[in-house]
Amino acid sequence: MSNRSRSVEEAVGAAPGVLPLWVCEANPTVSSLSPGWIQAVQQVDSFAGVRWEESVPVVVTTLDDLVARFGEPVFCKIDVEGFEGEVLAGLTRPLPTLSFETIPATQALALGCLERLAALGDYRYNWSLGEQHRWQSPRWLSQAEMTAALRRMDPDGPSGDIYARRQDVWEAA
Repeated sequence: MSNRSRSVEEAVGAAPGVLPLWVCEANPTVSSLSPGWIQAVQQVDSFAGVRWEESVPVVVTTLDDLVARFGEPVFCKIDVEGFEGEVLAGLTRPLPTLSFETIPATQALALGCLERLAALGDYRYNWSLGEQHRWQSPRWLSQAEMTAALRRMDPDGPSGDIYARRQDVWEAA
């Protein structure tokens, strides 16, 4: 471990406990709780030189616990480097709006997130690529349409965010 002090208060996952956080010293923003994600993204050119040198134990909580402690958020951004599915597994009720990061090389993770959200509620979807913050679709898509859009993405393409809004909340607005 480096001499730098680390402070990770809490991570979010499927169940409370303690898990290893795999740390990338050179680019800490890609540190991850998911060894499978790390292995998958190392196959992509943009991650070819990235190394996760060590792990540190972190306490894990759930989204359900965070909602119980702090109240239901209007918007929840999930950007956890391949652990998005586990974060959503720790949620048992639909949130009004949320987003999760996706990398085309790990398409199965994003598809799993769509499945989980469908089990929680009736959502519509849109997405943005990279840091553009522009919708890629002129309208909100069904789960089937968002799944088809994901399947068309180039595996070497840019990362992005998928946004989900609960249909019953936004119909009333």
